[in-house]
Amino acid sequence: MPTQRLTAETTPPAPPNAMIIFGAAGDLTKRKLIPALFHLCHGNLLPETFAVVGLDRMEMDDATFQSMMGEEVKRNVGNAWDAETWSRLCERLHYMTGNITEEATYIALCERLSGIDAERGTDGNYLFYLAVPPSLFGDITRLLGAVGLTAESENDWRRVIIEKPFGIDLDSAKALNRMLHETLDEDQIYRIDHYLGKETVQNIMVFRFSNGFIEPLWNRQHIDHVQITVAESVGVEHRGPYYDTAGALRDMIPNHLLVLLGFLGMEPPNSFDSQAVRDEINKVLDAVHPLTPEQVLTNAVRGQYGEGVMPNGEKVPAYRSSPGVDPNSRTETFAALKLTMDNWRWAGVPFYLRTGKRLTAQYTEVVIQFKRAPKIMFKDADTAQMNPDMLVLRIQPNEGIQMSFGAKIPGPRMRVGTVNMDFCYADYFGNAPATGYETLIYDCMNGDATLFKHADTVEKGWEIVESVQDVWAAMPPRDFPNYAAGTWGPAAAGDLLKNDGRLWRRITTPDEST
Repeated sequence: MPTQRLTAETTPPAPPNAMIIFGAAGDLTKRKLIPALFHLCHGNLLPETFAVVGLDRMEMDDATFQSMMGEEVKRNVGNAWDAETWSRLCERLHYMTGNITEEATYIALCERLSGIDAERGTDGNYLFYLAVPPSLFGDITRLLGAVGLTAESENDWRRVIIEKPFGIDLDSAKALNRMLHETLDEDQIYRIDHYLGKETVQNIMVFRFSNGFIEPLWNRQHIDHVQITVAESVGVEHRGPYYDTAGALRDMIPNHLLVLLGFLGMEPPNSFDSQAVRDEINKVLDAVHPLTPEQVLTNAVRGQYGEGVMPNGEKVPAYRSSPGVDPNSRTETFAALKLTMDNWRWAGVPFYLRTGKRLTAQYTEVVIQFKRAPKIMFKDADTAQMNPDMLVLRIQPNEGIQMSFGAKIPGPRMRVGTVNMDFCYADYFGNAPATGYETLIYDCMNGDATLFKHADTVEKGWEIVESVQDVWAAMPPRDFPNYAAGTWGPAAAGDLLKNDGRLWRRITTPDEST
């Protein structure tokens, strides 16, 4: 079936603009950004009046940059490669060599952009993508402002995309926001989270608010609890030096998992306007109870993987053996939390969050487990398989939605079993190739900030995990490593639910039956 994702059949092209990528020779640009632009170009969602300016220290000219990006795009888009599409995008790629901490580079950039505006008709609309470490955000935005590149008028716009981490704790997040606001208005800042580019994440709002049978059940009267799992089968790879100063809690929960929680818990916004949606997400995060130091001991679990065997038979070393990692590291590679909310819709409903590296499978999902039906009717029946109803939102891989509920097993006896109804995006709408950045880049070009984080959202996320950070820093773990690579994490993560009479949903790997 033809895809219904971002294509010119359903969506108009972005307005004229030039995209300036700081850190253009880096890994993010090669693996994600230029491939995402390739997919947008293939879908005719980039305007004819569009250009890219890559900026980095590496010495090269436009032709060398185009050749390097061509090789990377071909490698990263796989079967989606199309020579004609690449030809259209390639001739719009430009490159500048420069030191991004020196004002002379920005003066030269002004001149280059003036020429591109005249040549390409980009109308002075600039999207600055900061694919660089956060330590450089301040220098870049300050120097952009110093040469007038952040100043907007009625006829043009200037926007800046920044990548996480948005601080390492509450104080640093506030400092980062203050620094950005010295040069930029909040509506010019687009804090990107590629998880929000996933179709299923965006579909949470559509699923909840456009289906009359779902929203009446989406509350404490009907839902027993919610599980959010972001599991990674990979280790820290080449990110050891960064990861060993961050850990699973900082790296994933304030950024990815709490935003998912926001979409799941939000009240219906007045519209899909970006400010209305983000206001409702902030209300959810406001309602989350930050854990007290005493609660951290019972409602938060941390782990670090040791050596183990992955499901494919690969033997992998312990986290402490990774390049750039302290051999005695106390950094967690797994984190799980039990959170509750103080509002009318969700009072008494626990939200269980878990994330980790070197787990059994690469898998991200949300589980809505409904309250059990009374068994009084079935007291004389075989109800051993009478499981609670579940709604599972698969975010990756194999994006889709699954509903599990009870049904009678054929035969003369009254026996109840669990059956599944499974919707897969690829089956209905086609499996359009994507990096997760296409929708987000396109939205930024159009000034739609719905899927980007507001400054308040970032700070509220850090407020929620602040007590966990403090307690874990004050009480170093004594049992690391405490789970083997290739498992689902430390036993204490299972106890987090077992102590409440619940279980994590069993996630099966592709070679297992469900």
